[in-house]
Amino acid sequence: MEVGEVLIVSVLFFAVAAIYSSVGHAGASGYAAVLAFFSFAPEIMRPTSLILNIVVGSLGLYRFYRAGLIDFKKVLPFLVTSAPAAFFSGSLNVDKRIFFVLLGLLLLFSGGRLLFRADKTVKEEDSLRRIHLPVALGAGGLIGFFSGMTGTGGAIFFTPLLLSARWAHPREASGLSVVFVLANSIFGLAGIWKGISGVPYQMVAQWGVIVLIGAIIGTYFGISRLPETKLKQVLGFVLLIASVKLLGRGIG
Repeated sequence: MEVGEVLIVSVLFFAVAAIYSSVGHAGASGYAAVLAFFSFAPEIMRPTSLILNIVVGSLGLYRFYRAGLIDFKKVLPFLVTSAPAAFFSGSLNVDKRIFFVLLGLLLLFSGGRLLFRADKTVKEEDSLRRIHLPVALGAGGLIGFFSGMTGTGGAIFFTPLLLSARWAHPREASGLSVVFVLANSIFGLAGIWKGISGVPYQMVAQWGVIVLIGAIIGTYFGISRLPETKLKQVLGFVLLIASVKLLGRGIG
């Protein structure tokens, strides 16, 4: 990559990390969208997104836990099935066309939620429902499987599930999502590790520092303030554009 392109990618990664981390996500779908713009291959996109996810997720875990927003008993049933599922699907050798279509649909869903929805979900004062173990195990396994296959953490499905089912309040859902994302990212990366080749590790390390700085800012606003709706809508627009490009690469 040329210097100018590296700079653009770095700025976009910073923005993705800051916005996503404010709601307990680590940003894998955003990183994938940026890499899609620059036509990176799947064998580079998946590990790069997961590595950056682990960096942001680790900081998010620390900050949300210190803020008292993580109840490990709540998220454990989901992790029991999601982590091994992410490892298994991460180890699969997915056809490039299938990968592009799956990731394109994932970005389409994520971008649509950010752009058109203002999270009309459970409020802080509303009562919560009990999490049913069979549902948690099934949902965790399904989300984990697609997380490992697409190189994402699964928060774009997990957080809406928690809120729509009234299993967690918004800030607690962010904290639980951090744990979920971090675990899936670690197991997903472990699953694809043997097949990794051509990843520019020096560049990824630099991006790691950049997304860490973005996450420091994002988690601050996520813990102490509400995330900015307009910024989320801009990110949603970017994801939709990237999804079109990925679907074109997969179908064309």
